[in-house]
Amino acid sequence: MEISNWIFLVILGIALITFFWTCRQKFRLLALGKPEDRSGSIGKRIWSVVIYPLLQRCAVNPFYKFGLNHALLFWCFMVLLLANGEFLIAGVIPAATYANLPAGLYFVLACAFDIVSILALLAVILAVCRRLFFPPKYIQARSQDAFIILSMIAALMLAFFFTHSAEIALGEVTAAKYMFVSNWMANTFWTNTADATLETVATVAWWVHAIVLLSFLNYLPYSKHMHILTSIPNVYLRNLTGSTAPKREEFKKGNTFGAGQVNDLTWKNLLDAFSCTECGRCTDNCPATKTGKPLNPRLVIHDIKVNLLKNGPGLVNGKPSVLPLIGAKKEGSIEEDVIWDCTTCGACVAVCPVFIEQFPRIIDMRRHLVETKAEFPEELLSFFENMEQRSNPWGITPGDRAKWATGLDVKTFEPGKTEYLLYVGCFGSYDARAKQVTVAIAKVLDAAGVSWGILGKDEKCCGDSLRRLGNEYVFEQMAKENIKMFQSKGVTKIITECPHCFTALKDDYAQFGVKLEVIHHTEFINNLIKQGKLKLHQTDLGKLLFHDSCYLGRYNDIYEAPRQTVKAATGSAPAEFERNQERGFCCGAGGGRMWLEESRGTRINIARTEEALAQSPKTICVSCPYCMTMFEDGLKDKNADKDVQVLDIAEVVAKALK
Repeated sequence: MEISNWIFLVILGIALITFFWTCRQKFRLLALGKPEDRSGSIGKRIWSVVIYPLLQRCAVNPFYKFGLNHALLFWCFMVLLLANGEFLIAGVIPAATYANLPAGLYFVLACAFDIVSILALLAVILAVCRRLFFPPKYIQARSQDAFIILSMIAALMLAFFFTHSAEIALGEVTAAKYMFVSNWMANTFWTNTADATLETVATVAWWVHAIVLLSFLNYLPYSKHMHILTSIPNVYLRNLTGSTAPKREEFKKGNTFGAGQVNDLTWKNLLDAFSCTECGRCTDNCPATKTGKPLNPRLVIHDIKVNLLKNGPGLVNGKPSVLPLIGAKKEGSIEEDVIWDCTTCGACVAVCPVFIEQFPRIIDMRRHLVETKAEFPEELLSFFENMEQRSNPWGITPGDRAKWATGLDVKTFEPGKTEYLLYVGCFGSYDARAKQVTVAIAKVLDAAGVSWGILGKDEKCCGDSLRRLGNEYVFEQMAKENIKMFQSKGVTKIITECPHCFTALKDDYAQFGVKLEVIHHTEFINNLIKQGKLKLHQTDLGKLLFHDSCYLGRYNDIYEAPRQTVKAATGSAPAEFERNQERGFCCGAGGGRMWLEESRGTRINIARTEEALAQSPKTICVSCPYCMTMFEDGLKDKNADKDVQVLDIAEVVAKALK
């Protein structure tokens, strides 16, 4: 080896040692997190890596025009990993250059590296222009970190072209005619240049490439682009269950509850923080952010990362945290008000390209505030008391649960005789408007000849809002009581009116070892129609606009059943909101927000109601009592309740019954 190779070997060694030491310091912080099992289903996990990171399925999204540009940069990066790997090896062992490969393979690689390098350079230019001249509101467009990384990538590409074009001009590259860009540069800029100058250009450009490449490598762990190292593992370790149910807690003496400091989170939660690309898609889809609330899901994850980096080294050595995770109004700490803004709609999780789980961390922090510090919004005090004492949000006597059935031939569930339990829920039992939906469901079930019954005064709340608001202790008591009652009565099949009850009974209760066949009335009615058990005539409800419930759609992937049901009952497919299905906009009531005042920014239900009114519907169709309430309140607020009606799917079908 020549002296230059020895010099490069020393620099390379120092750079690699520094890089791996830095990564070790960062990644050992993950061990501070609580244990969590993300093993199993290896085939599905590998397939996830192929589909999402490698094929960039999440990045290439019709709603985000520059996703394709990111995908292009990623694919270029993957190809150039091979090119830069060869570059580093050849810098130490010149004979190991890919020019010594068989001619056919060498020519293919030379052509590919040249084309990919110009594509990467063009993608960088487009990314810079986007950030400078037309930045989206949901990203930190002019961050220094982004421009440093983009500048480094551009420098690498330019150094590549200067090196190879000068070598082509010197006649040292046998694959010159296959390297279109480098060959063009050689013929355009270097035709009359002296060999000594060309050798200097090639040498300087080579060293620029080497220094920038090794600097880029060592800058990554300190930047937001650390996701280059962690995003693929994070996708591999994603939640494959389809359930977003919070984890159970162990109520033992000495245990901590929720997340009061960063090491109360799991190791996977901490990996999420390192994997955030800061693309801002979660922010762009968050109903709280879009209506002027302080909550910003991207910043929640960012603050967790900053907190980990600030407190982590001390925690590793047994020292206390110096920056609280909750409370302080500074970077790395999350204000309490922010934590209560979340509707747990799941929009942030649904759009994240690397499967970060944002809102479940907010529930973790709510648990800490409620169970450890007893700090929560004042209006929740009566809610918690009512739930604990009378198992409903309003504190109404349990004896009134079946009053909606007065005058109807509704039977009590009989073990061994009744097939389906209609789990009415608190809204369907007590709320005046939701009672009408319950009656409609009863009529539809009777018309189809379904064997069904209710629990009446013995029914208890499912506890969904309790759990999402962080009161896990009372939720667990309620869940165990419900499960015990279901088992004592032989309940195995349940129809629910509310998507929140549906999700709780299906997913949350499964954590307690109970197996229930739970179906939402939307799907159940659609199945009855498909089986020919319901005879319908088409009812005219004017222009009907369908709203997707977050807990039915994003939580349970039920989108087609309600639309098919509407079409069967009205003769035409429903009109759609601009934001629908996976991108549907929350009504504002989920995550316990139904029981909290909304005093900051625009009320979420008003924003959604305005979106509906822009289409001039006659009917807004819903599948959730929470959504029903929020739309009816919104229409009253906009003085449109006399012109537009809100109907549940069951009411639409009941009107169409022959």
